[in-house]
Amino acid sequence: MGLSNLFASVTQMYKRFLVYAIAPVLYNVGILIGVLVFLPAIGLMGLAYGVILGALLHMLIQVPVLIRHKFLPGFTMHIKWQELKALVMISLPRTLGLASKNIALIAIVAIASVIGEGAISVFNFSLNLQTVPLTLIGLSYSVAAFPTLSKLFVENNIGEYVRQITSAARQVIFWSIPITFLFIVLRAQIVRVILGTGSFTWSDTRLTAAALALFAVSVLAQGLVLLFVRGYYAAGETWKPLFINLFSSAVIIGSAYGLLQLFAEIPTFVYFVESILRVEDIPGTAALMLPLAFSVGSILNFLLIWRSFVRDFPAVSGAKLGRTFFQSFSASFLMGFVSYQMLTVLGKVFDLNTFWGVLGQGAIAGVVGICVGVFVLYIMKSQELNEIYKTLHSKFWKAKIIGEGQADL
Repeated sequence: MGLSNLFASVTQMYKRFLVYAIAPVLYNVGILIGVLVFLPAIGLMGLAYGVILGALLHMLIQVPVLIRHKFLPGFTMHIKWQELKALVMISLPRTLGLASKNIALIAIVAIASVIGEGAISVFNFSLNLQTVPLTLIGLSYSVAAFPTLSKLFVENNIGEYVRQITSAARQVIFWSIPITFLFIVLRAQIVRVILGTGSFTWSDTRLTAAALALFAVSVLAQGLVLLFVRGYYAAGETWKPLFINLFSSAVIIGSAYGLLQLFAEIPTFVYFVESILRVEDIPGTAALMLPLAFSVGSILNFLLIWRSFVRDFPAVSGAKLGRTFFQSFSASFLMGFVSYQMLTVLGKVFDLNTFWGVLGQGAIAGVVGICVGVFVLYIMKSQELNEIYKTLHSKFWKAKIIGEGQADL
């Protein structure tokens, strides 16, 4: 897996994102083979062999890319210590930054363990659910942009570097805001479809759905942080994001403790939170302070890294991100409103005590809301919507044939 992740950096550099995306799928395929084939045949060790097989597949799928570009690693006795030192100095802050976020999550789970039964499960389930849109949008755009950003910065083409990162930021904003509204409006349906079976009770579902809504508030901020952090990495600057991440992680931990104190001592605050999330009649709502603290820290993280990035690259401030935000927010607000109304109407049509009933209610309400959102964006002449149309048109429909006279030019 260590070699495979090293190979993945080369795969990304050459923009072979399909191979990069298939690698973790093959890793999971290996694990499934371990569960379905090796486990019945040789027992518990079969699970370990499945993981090993998955890791091997994860690596091998990327080897052809390295061979094609003559990038296979080899052994040497001539170690370039200066280059190795430079590599360590660049990568060390990245390692510490990852550790800081994990430490913050460990601290929150530790706090959850003393809140009450089920608090850890509510936090972990909702955290895992919110990582889906974050991975699909924020991580995807930041990973795709990184090779281009690195190349442009090395070439000292700062103008194009800024244009590329702001273009990616517009896309993250454009997609993240609708996802946020849909997750807030359809939170109960999402949780019930994925988790609401077996011993997972209706109270558990409502509490997890409320936690998911609080996480969703910071999806946009988290996605932009991933992008601008990689923007800094592309510029060879890894210490500045580290200090910002460390401070934000400390804020997450401090906010969790402070919000729990407020929740325990101020009934008005409790009433406000429970009312707005519609969880007044279920126990354990103190656990909601943990995802709220996470979102507070994540939003602060974005504000700090945005301010730092604008100071280092002033041209970013004139990128018209505000227009994209306004258009996406306006369309998403109407989308969320329509979806919410459709939930009420469809609740009288579907049997909400069944899996298919809940799925049908949520899916149809979401699709109708999305159609309204797309229509509003069309009316507002959204540049991002127009770019998506052009991309789909060029992929699935043939371009017009050039006229006979033009072909001779």
